[in-house]
Amino acid sequence: MKKILVTGPPGSGKSFLAAKVIERAHSKGLTVGGIVTPEVREGGTRKGFLIVDLLTGEKAVMAKIGEGSPRVGKYVVDTNSIATLGVKALRRAIEEADVIVIDEIGKMELLVEGFAHAVRDAVNCGKLFLGTIGMKLEHPLARELKARKDVELVFLSREKWQEKYEYILRELEI
Repeated sequence: MKKILVTGPPGSGKSFLAAKVIERAHSKGLTVGGIVTPEVREGGTRKGFLIVDLLTGEKAVMAKIGEGSPRVGKYVVDTNSIATLGVKALRRAIEEADVIVIDEIGKMELLVEGFAHAVRDAVNCGKLFLGTIGMKLEHPLARELKARKDVELVFLSREKWQEKYEYILRELEI
């Protein structure tokens, strides 16, 4: 089965593309599992991120502005949310989904070693796979995934967004 990893600069539309692929897969009757990590905004200001299980809709706060650790930038990361909800969502997707989507494989998520293992298992499980990953992410798993021969790395830019979206739909056959 096809495995695609989407990368590109911040604001290039990686999460929007993942959302559109999820929507398309649902419209084709496919079960989509995995996670998305939408922003939490208040009055136009980003205050943090949620982590959402695509199969169950269960959600938790993954990161928020505040005091504490571990930190990524100005955000305090709730590694427990990633270790429980995130890992569980990926394990469930491996068992139950037709398509696995991980938006995103990032610094916050990869603070949890169990999450990295679950990502690797999701890529290896033989199902259709779409992940988004930061262009400049420095982590052993990021390097490993980007170097894999069975994973296609697709570079996204705002200018080529529609073209890449259509290409990914064709490649995933959805």
